[in-house]
Amino acid sequence: MTSTVPTAVHDEQAAAVEPPITMFGPDFPYAYDDYLAHPAGLGQIPATEHGAEVAVIGGGLSGIVAAYELMKMGLTPVVYEADQIGGRLRTVGFEGCEGELTAEMGAMRFPPCSTAFQHYIDLVGLETKPFPNPLSPDTPSTVVDLKGESHYARTVDDLPEVYHAVMHAWNACLEDGADFSAMQSAIRERDIPKIREIWAQLVEKLDNQTFYGFLCDSPAFKSFRHREIFGQVGFGTGGWDTDFPNSILEILRVVYTGADDEHRGIIGGCQQLPLRMWDREPGKIIHHPQGTSLQSLHGGDPRPAVTRLTRTAGNRITVTDASGDIRTYQAAVFTAQSWMLLSKIDCDDTLFPIDHWTAIERTHYMESSKLFVPVDRPFWLDTDAETGRDVMSMTLTDRMTRGTYLLDDGPDKPATICLSYTWCDDSLKWLPLSANERMEVMLKSLGEIYPKVDIRKHIIGNPVTVSWENEPYFMGAFKANLPGHYRYQRRLFTHFMQDRLPEDKRGIFLAGDDISWTAGWAEGAVQTALNAVWGVMHHFGGGTDATNPGPGDLYDEIAPVELPED
Repeated sequence: MTSTVPTAVHDEQAAAVEPPITMFGPDFPYAYDDYLAHPAGLGQIPATEHGAEVAVIGGGLSGIVAAYELMKMGLTPVVYEADQIGGRLRTVGFEGCEGELTAEMGAMRFPPCSTAFQHYIDLVGLETKPFPNPLSPDTPSTVVDLKGESHYARTVDDLPEVYHAVMHAWNACLEDGADFSAMQSAIRERDIPKIREIWAQLVEKLDNQTFYGFLCDSPAFKSFRHREIFGQVGFGTGGWDTDFPNSILEILRVVYTGADDEHRGIIGGCQQLPLRMWDREPGKIIHHPQGTSLQSLHGGDPRPAVTRLTRTAGNRITVTDASGDIRTYQAAVFTAQSWMLLSKIDCDDTLFPIDHWTAIERTHYMESSKLFVPVDRPFWLDTDAETGRDVMSMTLTDRMTRGTYLLDDGPDKPATICLSYTWCDDSLKWLPLSANERMEVMLKSLGEIYPKVDIRKHIIGNPVTVSWENEPYFMGAFKANLPGHYRYQRRLFTHFMQDRLPEDKRGIFLAGDDISWTAGWAEGAVQTALNAVWGVMHHFGGGTDATNPGPGDLYDEIAPVELPED
């Protein structure tokens, strides 16, 4: 997600003893990390239901987490996947380039506040390393290029004063308009009443407000020049302007929880996580014999794409897949992007209440494009003899490339460059171009910023690219609510509480990061998967241990704000 995080200034000694910021709320302040870590487990189902099949539609992170946890409970998940396990955790190699170089076409950086997501990283034994965001401590240098003028910086202190003024304006805007420090303190302390008190007032006040309107309403951002700079280059991971039309509530969810700060990448590629979970044999498993994995349950591969979803006798869910196979289930979990229910899958109207169909139809997806090239070595660390600076830097610009990231595993190894990472309208500008055409435009733009650097001579393989809006099983990168969409999002997120639905609308559970409050972050995919697991368990007559209540058990105490519908 393109954004920037203002961080409240704390005394170093005080900061050392403060609890960490995590993705605990603000909409649904439930401790998913504690739920996962508890020795009692996530719950159990009656022995009479052991072995029952549950359809899990979508083999991305959310689907694999849901399937894995349902399997541990003694159910038999049947995973359907139209493309490849991993979803938008997609790691690819380079054609024409020997070796282990990879590119992250979807998710590539994760904040430490993603504690439920981190649980699964640790579970499968993956390691992480700092990601080189602009101006982060692990980024050798950053160049901010705006209106043809470039500024070289190793820290934010090296930037001209106007950039400091923009940073201070953003901090003031958040403090004055959104009780930033108070909310962050409440999230650190997991003070549920305080989180709910602050957030309830803001939801009612700001649901109809755009991000840009929120800036314009702040005295701190009365300068158009400041708003323009903030939009085009920002601080943290890039400019904010592609988010300007979105609801300000979407932005607050990110900055309150520190989701755009101190990012890390998974060594070897993020797709390893769902793939390792697919292969993993849980140490503690019910009903199934020791040594069972999702992979062994499926004979190696998931079922193919779902083509039809219907309700059949006994309020069952019947799934037809691309091979023509038809199976009927007592419950199903749908984790693919929800627009697939409108286009790629033939669905009964009776699957969901009409208000949920409206929410699905109104979901707003952000476009996103990337292009990577492999290079012989991290040449950008060479020193320019005249200036003493790195010859090339992580780059933020208002040119077509917008964001350029430099990724390496050491000075003597081949490396990769993400030549361009763009969103929304900036992504659509690339859509008609092939990978090579995109590369040529990008090299031209970067050549204007670094006229003495010949990037092309270092390239050792073909470029790889993605435009998520053009991917047939995604149609966009992730959900981003527009003003007035809060009620729609609430319907989708709370869908796992099915006792509140008519009996003939139960049995299929929505999950995935677009159902979450924090779309675009893997944490949201994990959290909604766990909601769905709780929902399926409850649907089968199961329950949680009294010492480890699940998200549905505590729902009435922490339910998202409900705005009036009339």
